Order: sequence, then C-alpha cells, then structure tokens
Amino acid sequence: MTTENSFSYDELQEGQQCEIKRQLQGSDIDAFAAASGDHNPLHTDADFARAAGFEDRIAHGMLLASWISASLAHSLPGRGTVYLRQSLEFRQPALPGDAVLIRLTVAEKKRRGRVIIDCEICHEDGRCLLRGSAEVIAPS
Repeated sequence: MTTENSFSYDELQEGQQCEIKRQLQGSDIDAFAAASGDHNPLHTDADFARAAGFEDRIAHGMLLASWISASLAHSLPGRGTVYLRQSLEFRQPALPGDAVLIRLTVAEKKRRGRVIIDCEICHEDGRCLLRGSAEVIAPS
C-alpha cells in the first residue's frame, strides 16, 4: 500500500473517496495460493487456464478482496478500522500484469461508529473487475 491514513468516524464524510493503484504480479497469485491452499489450476497453470478460455492464469477473487481489506486498514478509514462484513460481486478476472485501481467511497455513516464503504477494483482500461460494499467500525 502506498497510502497510509487514519480517519476517525467524525472526520469521515459521505462521498469521501480513496484511490490506490496496484499491479497484479504472478508472484501475488503464487503467494495467495500458498497462503490459502487454493491451488485450482485456473490460478496456478497458464496452459490449463488458456484451455479453459482465459488469456492466462487468473487471480483468485479473494486475492483482490484482500486488497480491499488492506485498503480499508491502511487508507480509508485507515489504522484501527474494524472490518465487520463484506459483500462482493466478481465481474471479470484479473490476469498477471494487470494494472488496477482500487476505489473506496464512504457511502453511509451509521450509528455507533459504523460506516458503509462502497468498494470496487477496476482494470486500468476501465473494466470493473470487482464491486461490493463493506461495513466497518471507523477509528474513534
């Protein structure tokens, strides 16, 4: 993560955004497969993935979701955030070498420090790869 912020509940404003650029590396996919135990050949074997109709092996959807988690923890709201729930829609696969933009938007401030944050990860060409929303408790 290149951005390190911490916004308290009181400092957050509906509509506030954070954008983080990342590039997916094959080593990210390998590390996630090792950590998660998910060695589906769509993620680990380029020839298998091509035979299944993809251009290359594809990233685990939950690898991208982990980037949302990291962005919530380091950027918006930032340090001290408690991650309560997440809903996600995986729209298109991400491939090694893809440059992506992670975008978080404060959608709603609720009671007791709870905040709904819209989350999306888009390819640099604008295609949405992942979209959803998270509920967090912002730092006090």
